[in-house]
Amino acid sequence: MAVEFMGDDFLLQTETARTLYHEHAAGMAIYDYHCHVSAEEVAEDRQFENLSQIWLHGDHYKWRAMRSNGTAERYCTGDASDWEKFEKWAQTVPYCLRNPLYHWTHMELKRPFGISGKLLGPETAREIYDTAGEMLKTPEFSVRNIMRKMNVKLICTTEDPLDSLIWHQKIRSDGFEIKVHTAWRPDKAMAAEDVGALNRWIDSLARLVDIDVSDFGSYIEAIRSRHEYFHENGCRLSDHGLSEAAGADYTQSEIDAIFAKIRASGELNEMEIVKFKSAMMVEFGLMDCEKGWVQQLHLGAMRNNNTRLLQQIGPDTGFDSIGDYMTAGPLSRFLDRLDSQGKLPKTILYNLNPRDNEIMATMIGNFQGGSTPGKMQYGSGWWFLDQMDGMTRQINTLSNLGLLSRFVGMLTDSRSFLSYPRHEYFRRILCNILGDDTEKGLLPRDIKLIGKMVEDICYNNARNYFPMECD
Repeated sequence: MAVEFMGDDFLLQTETARTLYHEHAAGMAIYDYHCHVSAEEVAEDRQFENLSQIWLHGDHYKWRAMRSNGTAERYCTGDASDWEKFEKWAQTVPYCLRNPLYHWTHMELKRPFGISGKLLGPETAREIYDTAGEMLKTPEFSVRNIMRKMNVKLICTTEDPLDSLIWHQKIRSDGFEIKVHTAWRPDKAMAAEDVGALNRWIDSLARLVDIDVSDFGSYIEAIRSRHEYFHENGCRLSDHGLSEAAGADYTQSEIDAIFAKIRASGELNEMEIVKFKSAMMVEFGLMDCEKGWVQQLHLGAMRNNNTRLLQQIGPDTGFDSIGDYMTAGPLSRFLDRLDSQGKLPKTILYNLNPRDNEIMATMIGNFQGGSTPGKMQYGSGWWFLDQMDGMTRQINTLSNLGLLSRFVGMLTDSRSFLSYPRHEYFRRILCNILGDDTEKGLLPRDIKLIGKMVEDICYNNARNYFPMECD
């Protein structure tokens, strides 16, 4: 049976898959526990003027595709007008066939705008831009109403420990029914590869908490003060973006000496950097455990590869790639150091290199502990892997080596309020896999049993796993 592109049964190749999706997955709410949207824009209930503003500003996925299609930088991150940028994106879209951007683009036009039956390209660009633009100018398409349209129940943004969290406070005081939590992202607190930048961050921290950061002990005291502040403001989740796991052995005297060297603006050698990062990760893990938080480790990105464009337009603009780092040994040592103290918090592991799939899926089994179902999670396909093949491989790897039924499901990891269809994308892929297995006789033909599994992965598991209120 042929399946229509972007039709109701898109990606659903069997009758069982269609039943699982339409009857069990489609109606589940969205629990988006990791994203990078702006809490300020939620607080102000921003109205975007056009598709470029909500779709292209800050989206390095689209910028990479546009550059690959020969688009000049001024149409990505430069001073071109919103329409000119959208026009260049529309010219790129037909060349994105078999790239997930082609699917995401048309899913995001269909939901929430209801624009379907037209493929985005040069011939349709103006019509689609104007149609969506008129909708975006209405109150029905404010940020909060888009979230309501997409059946979102909770999101977690990502903030540095120095953030005031004033926008999260405003959202709560407004009584907005969709919960908007922060996630603690302390990467700058351990970035010892740039001692100058680290010292500037430490100085800002010291002023903020009014603590004289003269040694490692006072540094941890100052950070703990901010950790407590985040907890008081509803934070229950940390997030760490690491090129590689930090699991070196160290002594306290070594860390004290390394921190003194940092404060004296001395240049650290490679081993000192690794030891410092390792000590900081343990301290963060201890804080998270004491507060009952969940920690997330995003491992494997090689960032800012293009020095010329990093200097011109800054980080997080589409010049990162998959890294080739050692994972198993240092990750095991880090987790074991916390576990041996009885201080290992709930943990989600994400890998960017698909080579590490089986490493992650077997690593979580070492530290489950037997107290909380799915305490250790192998996270969803992330960044370069949040596409059909990456999601399928993650689902299959977790199925083979762990318990897929306990998986906390998908997230957007996005800066755009139009990215919620990524949950739908994942759900369709999940239902197609389970439906195919059922029709091949690899799973029992028990729709109630498998349907419950689908509902749990789509929403219920995350709702039960994370210590953030949702209802």
